[in-house]
Amino acid sequence: MGNISPEEIQAWGESFEAKQPQEVLAAVIERYAPKIVLACSFGAEDVVLVDMIHRIDPSVPLFYLDTDFLFPETYATRDRVIERYGLQPQQVKQVKSLLTPEQQAAQYGEALWTRQPDQCCELRKVEPITRVLKEFDAWITGIRRDQSPTRANAKLIEWDQKFQLAKVNPLTQWTWQDVWTYIRVHEVPYNPLHDRNYPSIGCTYCTSSVMPGEDSRAGRWKTFTKTECGLHKAS
Repeated sequence: MGNISPEEIQAWGESFEAKQPQEVLAAVIERYAPKIVLACSFGAEDVVLVDMIHRIDPSVPLFYLDTDFLFPETYATRDRVIERYGLQPQQVKQVKSLLTPEQQAAQYGEALWTRQPDQCCELRKVEPITRVLKEFDAWITGIRRDQSPTRANAKLIEWDQKFQLAKVNPLTQWTWQDVWTYIRVHEVPYNPLHDRNYPSIGCTYCTSSVMPGEDSRAGRWKTFTKTECGLHKAS
């Protein structure tokens, strides 16, 4: 299908407001495949999307940002997901920073995340994802409106001004409970850190557990007024 304008994409997305996530996924996969990809952190929302996509079109690829600082449980969940869904190596793209942790420390100083977490995220997440998304016309994410105030206005389908492609957020209207109902009904493999009060899981140095009643992203960059790594904010 030819190029459609950001306004047309938004209108298209609004037409799905009363639909289920699977219907959104089926429509965008039909429109954009094979130039569509799932951004997967192997968190609860993303493993739900892996399961849904597998039932619609198992050839759709995923990528994950390997910052070199992920939890062992995250790598283990990745391996379980790959095994469960029979994902081929070419379908699972590991995306990394151009700098090793050692090179980053030499260039920017030790433990950059403790001083300038935005710069660390830029080097280890934003720059790598900018590279990978150049290969695609659309990307699928697991963001939900009730995750945090910064995500409250997320659309089901929207134009991503920052990365210049269509962005699909099929779970925007779901609650945390909806996500877990799906995981339990379909027995989807999930990160065991979720059972230890980690609703949002990122890098080991910048992720902590969350107390009952706190914002689901309150455990990210706990000592800073920061809840986003920069992937889901307009430029």
